[in-house]
Amino acid sequence: MASAHSPRRAAVVLRDRIRASRAAARDRRAVATAARRVRTGPRSLATHVIATGATPDVISGAVAALRTQAKKAGIRGKATRIRRTRTGWMRHAVTAYRYTREQVAAIVANYKPRKAEYKAIRAALVTA
Repeated sequence: MASAHSPRRAAVVLRDRIRASRAAARDRRAVATAARRVRTGPRSLATHVIATGATPDVISGAVAALRTQAKKAGIRGKATRIRRTRTGWMRHAVTAYRYTREQVAAIVANYKPRKAEYKAIRAALVTA
């Protein structure tokens, strides 16, 4: 049985710390990359939300709400064709929409979220 100060235990702790650090760095890079891309041209609503620094568990819900608001407002982004895989098989061509910052601002103007996380996303998108 390994003691609390054994070399094996130290290696495990170090490995876990390195993994956590890499994951945090990966998340920071994703936010910075999304923010840069949003500034340069039309992007998906998900990219706009990621650029606000939202947590991954909140992103999909906020994007779905924004899509609903876009539909209500009659705002359609620039259509583009992308290839999506379904569980790793068969890349199907689907239509995706890319929105400019001005279009996202118009969508967010009608968006009245209730959850605190979504309110933070809305505030970040309004100021962007």
